[in-house]
Parts: sequence; structure tokens; C-alpha cells
Amino acid sequence: MALITVKNLQKMYKIAKPGEGRFATLKALVRPQYEERRAVDGIDFTISDGEIVGYIGQNGAGKSTTIKMLSGILVPTAGDIKVNGLIPHKDRKEHLRNIGVVFGQKTSLWWDVPVIDSLNILKEMYQVEDSRFKKNLEMFTDLLDLSPFLNQPVRQLSLGQRVRADLAAALMHDPKTLFLDEPTIGVDVVAKERLREFITEINRERGVTVLLTTHDVVDMEKLVSRVIVIHAGKIIFDGSMQGLRERYGGEDADIEAIVRDIYQEGGRTA
Repeated sequence: MALITVKNLQKMYKIAKPGEGRFATLKALVRPQYEERRAVDGIDFTISDGEIVGYIGQNGAGKSTTIKMLSGILVPTAGDIKVNGLIPHKDRKEHLRNIGVVFGQKTSLWWDVPVIDSLNILKEMYQVEDSRFKKNLEMFTDLLDLSPFLNQPVRQLSLGQRVRADLAAALMHDPKTLFLDEPTIGVDVVAKERLREFITEINRERGVTVLLTTHDVVDMEKLVSRVIVIHAGKIIFDGSMQGLRERYGGEDADIEAIVRDIYQEGGRTA
């Protein structure tokens, strides 16, 4: 069953054009000129219940913009999105109860309070039952090794600790779908492996559907069953990891080399 459906999805941004000649700054203030940038350019895909899908591309390819539209943060310029049968930007309140989101470079936790206090605040916001919260907290504390820093303010955590706490926060209300935007970026090797094991376990035990953006080839090889490659706002590949190898480099080709070549050559086709 398709849990996520995207049809002809587009997102345009208006960007101010720099002025030219004398008094350029004044002209830009009085009569600004704009140009349009197409961040996402008519993409289509479906993701089935329980899949873990990698969504990869160069910086600026449209990955984060897609995630933000799927999570309801951004409104599409055109096209259709349905997640769990809901339109993210229209059914925002109900939609947020069914998803978890982690942005690797930003935290959803309260900066100056202990992690456990943030989790308790989220418990009240999502109206999570006491027994359910206790069960989830115990499971996540064990799988993510949260005990050493549960009582520390978020601002004192390392990046790896903070991402682990963010993952616990994103899943405390038992969402059906998890969006991860580069969750392992800048995280040390040991923390990365713990995060991968946790994502695998949550998917296997709870059937959580995961859409993961990453530049880490190991993330892809260890986590995803399917990969979508986006370049300049367009999808250029959607299939299995083995299919990616066969299309771009041969059956035994190195995935890291394939991805690097695709990025460098601007979305070449086989």
C-alpha cells in the first residue's frame, strides 16, 4: 500500500536579482527585480508502507525542499502530495501526529533544558499516554544509549548525542512515517552505527516507513532497500541499490564511486 504519493511536485522560489550600475542598492530597494529558481521540478514517486528509501543528490538538488513539503513546512508551488492519506500543508495538525522529522543540522529540542524535560514537554504536546511514554522512553534509552545525557541540557550535548535525542523525540508519539534529513552528517563513526541500528530496529519492529536523505554511502548500503536520485530538481533514478550499480557502473561497481560520478557529471544517464 502506498503510504506516500507525490505527483508532479514543484517548488519555485523568487530570488532578488543584484542591481547593476550606480545606485544599484537604492534601485534594488525601490524597485526590486526577481528571478525564479525551480528547486523541485515535477517529480513523481510513491513509497510503500514499511519501506526505507534513500533520497540522494548534490547539495541544492532539491532533497531538503522535498522533505519540507512532505512534512508540511513548505507549500508546493504545484503538484500533489499525500502522506498517510493527508495533504501535509492543508491537514497540518493531523499530519504532524503521524510523522516524525529529524533535520541533522537543527534540533527540535529545547536548547537550555535537560533532554528528559524536552521529551516530557513533547509527551504533553502529543498527548502520549503515560504507559506508552514509559515504554517508548525505556526502549529508546536502551537502543540509543540515552542514559548518560538524559539529564543534561541540549546545548551541552555532542552532535551525535543530540541527534540520538532528536530521534527519540521524533518517535515518542509512535508516528507511521519518519523523515530524516542528513541525520548522520558530522557524527562520529560509533554514533553513526548506533543510529543505523536504531533506524533498522524501528523499521523492523514497528513498521515505520523511512525517507532518508544522506551523502553517506554506508548509510545507503546498510539501511535502504531502494534509492531515489535527484539532480537539479528532477528524479534521474528510482530503483534498488543493485539497479543503481547495474545502470551506472556494472554489477560489482563501487556505490561511492558511482554516486561521486553522478554528482560530478551532473546527472548523467547510462
